[in-house]
Amino acid sequence: MNNNFQKVHIIAIGGAVMSSLAIALKNKGLAVTGSDDKIYDPSKSQLEANQLLPAKEGWDTENINADLDAVIVGMHAKADNPELKKAQDLGLKILSYPEFIRSQSDKKQRIVIAGSHGKTTITGMIVHVLQYFNKPCDYLLGAKIKGIENTIHLSDAPIIIIEGDEYFTSPLDPTPKFLKYNHHIALISGTEWDHINVYPTVDSYVEQFETLADNTPKAGSLVYCEDDRMAMIIGSKERGDAKGIPYKTPKYKVEDGTYYLEGKYPLKVFGKHNMQNIEGAKKLLDLIGITEEQFFEAIQSYEGANKRNNILASKEGTTVYSDFAHAPSKLKATVHAAKERHPERKLTACYELHTFSSLNKDYLPHYADRMKYADEAIVFYDQATLESKGGEAITEKEIQDYFKNDQLKVYTSTEELKAYLESQNWNQHDLLMMSSGHFGAMDMQSLADKIAG
Repeated sequence: MNNNFQKVHIIAIGGAVMSSLAIALKNKGLAVTGSDDKIYDPSKSQLEANQLLPAKEGWDTENINADLDAVIVGMHAKADNPELKKAQDLGLKILSYPEFIRSQSDKKQRIVIAGSHGKTTITGMIVHVLQYFNKPCDYLLGAKIKGIENTIHLSDAPIIIIEGDEYFTSPLDPTPKFLKYNHHIALISGTEWDHINVYPTVDSYVEQFETLADNTPKAGSLVYCEDDRMAMIIGSKERGDAKGIPYKTPKYKVEDGTYYLEGKYPLKVFGKHNMQNIEGAKKLLDLIGITEEQFFEAIQSYEGANKRNNILASKEGTTVYSDFAHAPSKLKATVHAAKERHPERKLTACYELHTFSSLNKDYLPHYADRMKYADEAIVFYDQATLESKGGEAITEKEIQDYFKNDQLKVYTSTEELKAYLESQNWNQHDLLMMSSGHFGAMDMQSLADKIAG
């Protein structure tokens, strides 16, 4: 590991990724300080447990001094942040999160996993398999993976697996994060339009993935999902000595709720989209020395990401799931997975409009038919969230039209939604709750326990 930096300060330390980075750097012996104007759990508790929680919330220019080797800036900070301004005035080395990671991986083989969906899962699968066979690797994960202790690991390992985000690098740099890593191998899982606040058109979004692919070096490799139309177009383009490697959904079967890869390897994850993710991970791992036999052995124990396809409660004939799904492709894949797992049961699927994109009327048409596998579809949105993100008022009829489902139910009250769900007959009936938010602070575990506990 590059040890040029001994003393660093992190502006916007409270984010999930930035707090994990702070902990990883402290574990490597660096002196780490940080600041933020808002810090929530689980980041707050994790920082506190590692003696990294700032003494007070807010920005303080006293945190910035000439002794710092570097200042790392998170996306939550604004360009006019007073600490950032002082660091600039002092001429300190200022790095974004991806630039810092790149500085720590000069002598490593850099593998970037990108895509509008599946990147956390695929990155987690690759790390899980490498750890299963005790092969040292560094990694960056965008979310907690069951069985993997931290979301960031930095060491002297010869390889680093990076979940590559297409969002802006920092408040000072609108370049997508994944372009900062100078990959040797990249994977593109899909290219469905997202982040419309920074990529206002489909073309401007897809263009970022094309640039990533074009940056694949000579003798490098680009793994891409040919089940995704734009990923296939991007991946199959001729790029000199760079190697294009396609993958698609493999053969699998479902018996009594368990998925069997190639019809014989039982898995702990489920859903067609996860079978596709598994195939992408397998193709990539083949490039770094993991045989097919080794992969099939190791992948059976992979349990998935903490907030993806979670089973909150289950009893005979009823399962309650939660999922982080927010983009249209994720919504469709998650609903399909729940229905495919137990096709004999009724499925009620609830989805919260929570992100900037999902609350935007220009983007909402992309949700057409994305809940078609549910027997009953429900959409919830919190009026306060809509107002905070500057969205226009949306009527029930408009949402039904956007989703192309005139039977779709719409709720804006957490208590009314909860009362409706608790009143239903849950015999041979599953519930799927999907959101990157919290359904207006609903206690979903309590709801699940009441329905299927």
